[in-house]
Amino acid sequence: MFWWAKPFNFSRAPYIVFMPILFLIIIGAGAGFIATRMMKVETDVITTIAIGVLGAVVGGLILRFLLVLVGMAAGFVGAILGAVGLIWIYRTYIQK
Repeated sequence: MFWWAKPFNFSRAPYIVFMPILFLIIIGAGAGFIATRMMKVETDVITTIAIGVLGAVVGGLILRFLLVLVGMAAGFVGAILGAVGLIWIYRTYIQK
């Protein structure tokens, strides 16, 4: 049986929910530590983790928004290039 055809194991559902949160806390702790050192801010461990986690959430949202904008622009540029390519093919091979 293929891996995508296996039934979902609901006994692992708590891990699926818990692991991204744990990952966010670990990454947030590291990001908060680096950010507080870069900005020369003295904070305790909990505040450092909170700064990192909130920064990760805000930064993630901003990056996703920018990727959507860039994605739409890339789609527009791709559409123009595709149209130019079709016009070139039409003029080169079809229209004579």
